[in-house]
Amino acid sequence: MDGVLFDSMPNHAYAWSHAMTQFGLEMTAYEAYLHEGRTGSGTINILAQRYWGRDATPEEIERIYAAKAATFNTCPEPKPMPDALEALTAAKKLGCKIVLVTGSGQAKLLESLEQHYPGFFRQELMVTGFDVKRGKPDPEPYLMGLEKAGIKAEEGIVVENAPLGVQAAKGAGIFTIAANTGPLEDSILKDAGADIVVPDLATVAAVLRSYKKTPADKS
Repeated sequence: MDGVLFDSMPNHAYAWSHAMTQFGLEMTAYEAYLHEGRTGSGTINILAQRYWGRDATPEEIERIYAAKAATFNTCPEPKPMPDALEALTAAKKLGCKIVLVTGSGQAKLLESLEQHYPGFFRQELMVTGFDVKRGKPDPEPYLMGLEKAGIKAEEGIVVENAPLGVQAAKGAGIFTIAANTGPLEDSILKDAGADIVVPDLATVAAVLRSYKKTPADKS
């Protein structure tokens, strides 16, 4: 969702980099993009190990993540990503079943889906950070997405923008298009396992439009 459907990653990067300082932790905005898709507790524990030499306690995680969320909520409302609607429309015309797989649990973003992308998403075809025990880069979120869609890995296409998300999708055995909508180098997404790296969602739409169904296709 972040960086694919909504231009919300700059807000997340700002929130992580600013909120952590009050706890003696430091994360640059660039590093936030490297951790995109990881659960909040996983990200916090990486910082806790770096600066405290230990994992954060559940109470510390709750307090730190609350501070990050509070900072995030002070940011401007994120706008839909340019050409995301075009990519979704291309996927729908191709006959794809559209599943949202996100590590996010930000309520106001989840509530924005129907407003900005009416008719594309259903609650039963969503996997969020609240649904999984192991977030990205573990393949669990995408394995759960496959299960909800009722398809095999080889029948799916993932559109990702984050290296951890790419790792998760490839770990689940799914063909993955990486749309590099952030500041990371293309090589980072390629090294994470992306089958194709493209610069934007308009190119994703073009790739999806280039697919042609064969008589053997059932979906």
